[in-house]
Amino acid sequence: MLGDSQYGTVSFFGRSAFMSDEDKAQKWVTAGLAELSRSGIDGVRVEVLAQQMGVTKGGFYRQFKDRDALLKSLLDRWIDGRLEAIKEQMELKGETPQERLRSVLGLFTRRVNTEGIAIELAIRQWARSNKSAARAVEQVDAARLKLVSPLYRSLGFSPVDADARALLFYSFLFGQSLLLFSTPPARRKTLLLACAAVLIPNV
Repeated sequence: MLGDSQYGTVSFFGRSAFMSDEDKAQKWVTAGLAELSRSGIDGVRVEVLAQQMGVTKGGFYRQFKDRDALLKSLLDRWIDGRLEAIKEQMELKGETPQERLRSVLGLFTRRVNTEGIAIELAIRQWARSNKSAARAVEQVDAARLKLVSPLYRSLGFSPVDADARALLFYSFLFGQSLLLFSTPPARRKTLLLACAAVLIPNV
């Protein structure tokens, strides 16, 4: 299931003859997300997933009407995982707005979640040509900004400026995971601290 508090990762259910229909369906969704992270949406094909899982295509059609039904479940899982992660981020430690912003920033920058990044990018690419995926991205992005924007307002920024800073904040969180991917650790830490000083003002 999706369980990473940043972007979302996947893990596979164990084999069991006693799995419920829901667990069996979710196993296909998990495999679909893993393949999405590797090959993009065009790579999420029933025959490919069946081969990877060591089952027949018939097993798929006992759980889903068609590929579109699987893709809908995939999006639902991603949305639920991201919204749950945002809920967890709202409960991060920190009494002041600055402390809470630093907690969110630290969550995204402590380590590089390559699989989660790949899933996020693949869904965003998919959203460029699919309305359902676009709505999913819009819903998750709105929830992310809703978390951070009030913290900037608490620091005295106007609603417009707070929204702009929230956008910059999340743009940095996702951008740094790509731009600093292969940066040496010491250099990466220095850059992250410098960026944090710009993004989180001491007012």
